[in-house]
This record gives sequence, C-alpha cells and structure tokens, in this order.
Amino acid sequence: MSTDVSLDTELSFDEMNFAELLEQSLAKSQLERGDIVTGVILAVDYHGLIVDVNWKHDGVVSRQDIERMGLNIEDFNIDDELDVAVVRLDDMEGNLILSAAQAKQNEDWQRAEVLQEQDEAWAGEVAAANKGGLIVPFGNLRGFIPASHVVDLPRGLNEEDRVRYLENLVGTEINVKVIEVNRKRRRLVFSQRNAERETRDARKETLLEELNEGDIRTGIVSGLCDFGAFVDLGGADGLIHISELAWHRVRHPQEIVNVGDKVEIYILHLDDRGKRIGLSLKRLQPNPWALVDEMYHIGQLVEGTVSRVEPFGAFISLEPGIEALLHVSQISDDTNEDPRRHLYEGQRVLTRVISIESDKQRLGLSLKEVTEGEHQQWEEARAEAAAAMVTQEAEEDAEPVAAD
Repeated sequence: MSTDVSLDTELSFDEMNFAELLEQSLAKSQLERGDIVTGVILAVDYHGLIVDVNWKHDGVVSRQDIERMGLNIEDFNIDDELDVAVVRLDDMEGNLILSAAQAKQNEDWQRAEVLQEQDEAWAGEVAAANKGGLIVPFGNLRGFIPASHVVDLPRGLNEEDRVRYLENLVGTEINVKVIEVNRKRRRLVFSQRNAERETRDARKETLLEELNEGDIRTGIVSGLCDFGAFVDLGGADGLIHISELAWHRVRHPQEIVNVGDKVEIYILHLDDRGKRIGLSLKRLQPNPWALVDEMYHIGQLVEGTVSRVEPFGAFISLEPGIEALLHVSQISDDTNEDPRRHLYEGQRVLTRVISIESDKQRLGLSLKEVTEGEHQQWEEARAEAAAAMVTQEAEEDAEPVAAD
C-alpha cells in the first residue's frame, strides 16, 4: 500500500518537473522575425552556413548575406558562435532564414535608438536622392530624410525641380536628428529640419538683433504663396507681402520674383515678439506717385487699360505705373448697374481726371465726363493708327529680297 503511494508521488513529481522544463524550453524557443540571437555554426559550405539557434529547425545564412558584410565563407568555422537576425521563420522549403549581416547592424540600431532618446544631432553624408527625400548611410544602415524634413527646400517646386534640388545635396555633410527607429520594418528616419532648428533659431535671434527697420539687405527667394514671397536672409525668413512687391497691382508674386532669385530688399518692419520680419521690394524702386502731380491735372483726358473690375467700379492702369479708380458713379448714371456690363479687363478706355491726391496715392477718373465728340475723335485716332500699322507691315512684307 505504501509502495503505491510512493510511486504515485514520484510520478507526479517527475511529471511536474517535465512540464516545467518543457515550458522553459518552449519559452526559450519562441522566435520572431527581427529577433537577434546567438547561434552555433554546425556546417560551412559553398552555399553558406547552417546555424543552431536552439529552435525546432536549424537556420540558414546564405553566402550572399556573408558577402554583404565584406566577408567570405572561409572566414567562418564549425562550432563558432555567431550573432544572427531572424529574417523568415519558414520559407517555402521549411527553412529558418537567418542573416548575419542584419545582426551586425544591431549595434547601429542601438546607436540610433540612443540618439533618438537623447535627442542628439548626428552628422552624415548624403549618398542619394529621390523624389521623396534623401538617403544617408548610418553605419550598416540606410537612413531616410523625407523631403519635408530637408532644410531650405524651396516651397512650390514641381516634382522635377524638387528632385534636381535634392540631387544637388548628394555628397554634402548635413546634421540630422533621429525621428523614427523601427527594426521590424527596417525604418530609420532622420530630420535635418529638427537638427537645424536650434541652430537656426539662434541665428535668427542674432539676425533680429542686427537688423533695423530701414536697412537694405540681400536675400534669396525661398518660397512663393498667394499673399507674398518668402526671402531667406541668411538665418531667418522674411515676408514680402504682395502689396510690397511693386507699386502697381500684382496678381501673384511669380509675376515679380521666382524661387532662387537673389534680391535686394528693404527691411520694412520688425516684430520682436512674433519674430516676424516684414520686407519690401517696391520701397527700393522709384515711387511713381511722386510724378503724378507733374504728369496729370484735373480735367485732363487720359488713356488707360482696365486692370480690374469690381462691383464698386474699375481700376485703370496709367503711366508711370499707377492705378487710378473709376468709380461706378462715374461709369453710368445707374449706380446700381454692374460695371462689368460696360468694362472688361484689358480694355483700353478714354477717361477724364476728376481728382488727384498723390499723397494718398489716389487719382479719380470719369467716363461720364468724356463728351461724345471727344470719344469719337479718340476712336478715329485709334482707327487711323491701327490702319497705318497694317499698311507699314504690308509694305515691309512686300519689300523685294536683294539678289545674291
């Protein structure tokens, strides 16, 4: 009776030990793609290495993987320990695929993680570029800088110009910060913008201390938008509002400047609190309104071009580069009538000057004040000028060609 009890107790104890050992063994044998483990080389041949990593299958390290590290098969011996990365748990032939090259990159991954955790900058050389951004080697890894994280990449470039700009950076050394480390997906992402932000902020502070309103500086147009143009002053961007690009009306900044243009600009205003720099191009150009009093007088008939039509009237472009207002009340007797029924952009019109306020940059015109006789005489003169031009062109076309 006692013997049976003793046997049962011994069996239960052995079963318990076996279960624990099995559980421990299974726990050690859990592998996942991307894991770095240490194995023992079981075989070396022309095709590569067979490595025991304490799993249900031995692993295979290909010869190509060995050569990727700059090594040869002859550099490895049976029973050597080798760090490998798990590439695939089971290929089409039931093999465990390992990589010694990827395992060698483990130190680089760890270094990248430290840089990210400590928010430290690192200097690397740009090796390649594509439409998405820049490629920068990091040890045995290839890091990527998205185009949106490249410093001073001009705004508004089309894809071709953007690639050309990025390709010009190949071979240059730049400072970057790590913004993503993902070993499983093999993603290492850098940001030049983040690395340069502190330096750029410091340069901007220094620049703001040096600048004064009224200064004249040279900068590079770094971007265009509907409301103006951005200019890099060498550490900080200033804005030329669209109204400060020229004395005449500008529809879009690209009519005046292009990205990459070197321009001389006037420091219009500085906002120390908002760290904003207001710039002007037109302040460095002669003010056409300064000539208005000499060129025009009230009652004078003037010819101009309709530059814009609004519900309240129209703007007329006159020499020497000013815009005068033709109010709706001076277009027809019906002030509620839409000016577009009488005028269109680009139309040449004859008007009379009815007010001049050059100090306020205002000049008022009238269509109603032009008599029918004056308008008819103007139309006849235009017709004669057009006919004379046609005759001249016909005579030039009819001139005989000189014989050789």
